Amino acid sequence: MTNIAITGASGNVGREAIDAFPDGDHDLTLFSHSETEDLDTTPLEITDREAFVDALEGQDVLIHLAANASPRAEWDEVRGPNVDGLANAFEAAVENDLERVVFASSNHAVNMRNTVSAIRPESTVGSPEIVRPSDPTDPDTFYGVTKVFGEAMGSYYANRHGLEVVNLRIGWLLTRDELRRVCDERDGAGERYARAMWLSPGDCQRVLNAATTATLAESPLIAHGISDNAERFLSLSETMLELGYRPQDDAENVLSDDSSRRSGLEST
Repeated sequence: MTNIAITGASGNVGREAIDAFPDGDHDLTLFSHSETEDLDTTPLEITDREAFVDALEGQDVLIHLAANASPRAEWDEVRGPNVDGLANAFEAAVENDLERVVFASSNHAVNMRNTVSAIRPESTVGSPEIVRPSDPTDPDTFYGVTKVFGEAMGSYYANRHGLEVVNLRIGWLLTRDELRRVCDERDGAGERYARAMWLSPGDCQRVLNAATTATLAESPLIAHGISDNAERFLSLSETMLELGYRPQDDAENVLSDDSSRRSGLEST
């Protein structure tokens, strides 16, 4: 039985993380910033190091999702949870002798070169450059900067303390209906970004399970967490090879099927 702690469990990715471990081989302990009515979570202020250390007692793996996830947030809004809170996560993991930390990094850690402009982080140029996990970081926002910091902390703790670390650069988690709506509402650059960065709920569960359970050949490991999108520019080859991740969804199929249905209705 592996004991897995999940911070940010009440968020969108957190809820998929819960469903990523349906078998009886894992015991989940859920933490959130505040109590929620529909989930049995324990409130945790991640900027309180002592509380974080106490919370991870008896755990084997930490999936650290808690953060201010807004790409439009100012520095003062992200530095507490995304810098101090992240540092506390790694320190608490080491003090409790955890085996692994899966850190929720982001595509925003490497997206500046492919954005239309610095003030439009969720947009993509027409012919984006392929980004591989080994490429230099290139944050597009203060939020992205904090994710680069988190990856650097993961590297430090992996190399200094022998902690297994997976820095998982998560794309844009949307249901199929949400993906359709986003693409209908956005201009070409915004739709291009959504098509490239989409992470379906099912693939989100698959990549989180893989990041948590796969045997690592090296640590730290940077992995890209998106679906098998035809228009992606974050490389998935390394993630599939190193983690055994097998994505099953593609934004193009969802949007093409939707277009086909509309065309069929219009022709009748």
